[in-house]
Amino acid sequence: MGQLTGRVAVVTGAGRGIGAATARRLAKDGAKVGVIDLKEEACLETVQSIQEAGGEAIAIGCNVADSKDVDGAFAKVAAKFGRLDILVNNAGVLRDNLLFKMSDDDWDTVMNVHLKGSFLCSRAAQKYMVEQRYGKIVNTSSTSALGNRGQANYSAAKAGLQGFTKTLAIELGPFNINVNAVAPGFIATDMTRQTAERVGADFEENQRLASQRIPLRRVGQPEDVANLVAYLVSDDASYVSGQVIYINGGSR
Repeated sequence: MGQLTGRVAVVTGAGRGIGAATARRLAKDGAKVGVIDLKEEACLETVQSIQEAGGEAIAIGCNVADSKDVDGAFAKVAAKFGRLDILVNNAGVLRDNLLFKMSDDDWDTVMNVHLKGSFLCSRAAQKYMVEQRYGKIVNTSSTSALGNRGQANYSAAKAGLQGFTKTLAIELGPFNINVNAVAPGFIATDMTRQTAERVGADFEENQRLASQRIPLRRVGQPEDVANLVAYLVSDDASYVSGQVIYINGGSR
């Protein structure tokens, strides 16, 4: 029996990268998973891999910045699996640029997906969690919350998620709901590939150079983050709440 047997999870931004790895890991641990991304077809590969491994999952297309979309998606998961125990807010986009080049749309898009999306999904999820007096929410922040050139929008959103996390932990704690955040550093994903391309760097060379600055001498993989999330949503972490855990190979 897996640690999450009988639990139902929703993972947003689960079509690829950290989200896909997290959905697969939670399913491996026994959870039934609602795999959410902007388009349903983007979720199919993740769902197929879970089903081929013997797990249960459903693909749902959802704009996390749209409240009606979000409420409908969560209702669909609850109707399919009967409950909702776990939410991993992972959906994200990049619109990197220096401040003087950053457009209103660059700012609004990043804020809406990362920050508003996490708000809407958490608000939808807590209705189920409060009623059953049990729940786990994990928000995906980033080391960029500490500041990163060309990412004023992304850094602000990820820093906002840390305050959001701590506030939800206070509000939802009396209902036996744990709320935490993970803050990955350099993780080899399509998003970090985009970041390298933005500055004209070769992605493989960028990883090599980054690994020389990281104490563990390697960049992270999506599964590294998924493993931490799996712990935080398990009952082994029942007394862990309101925390932001940096997962960056020991970097400062």
